[in-house]
Amino acid sequence: MSLKLLGLMRKANAIAPGTDRAHEAIQSGRAKLLILPEDAPDRALKDARYFLQGHRTLEISVPYSAAELGSAIGLGSCSMIAVTDIGFAEAFVKTLGEGAAETAQELARRKEKLARRKNKKKG
Repeated sequence: MSLKLLGLMRKANAIAPGTDRAHEAIQSGRAKLLILPEDAPDRALKDARYFLQGHRTLEISVPYSAAELGSAIGLGSCSMIAVTDIGFAEAFVKTLGEGAAETAQELARRKEKLARRKNKKKG
């Protein structure tokens, strides 16, 4: 289910796949979640830690390989994916089950806070 959701996110333009695009999404504040595969190379892990410093983007390692992540979004291999839509980020993390419950709760909290801000602007 998680991998199919990644494909849907790609079609909805709600992800920034790859190191450069993920970095850009994190730096601009658009990234809500950074997904790392279970076999992420050391260099990708170092880059991710560096990119996330001073930013509110959450990070999660998933039980999929870089090849599986890449295949799900129509690429060869992908060592990181930034999710730019909070609703998709929350839905994706929920598909990962109990091991990701804390991250799912934090995303739900942030989503609710964002909705309150939007309603405040309207009213």
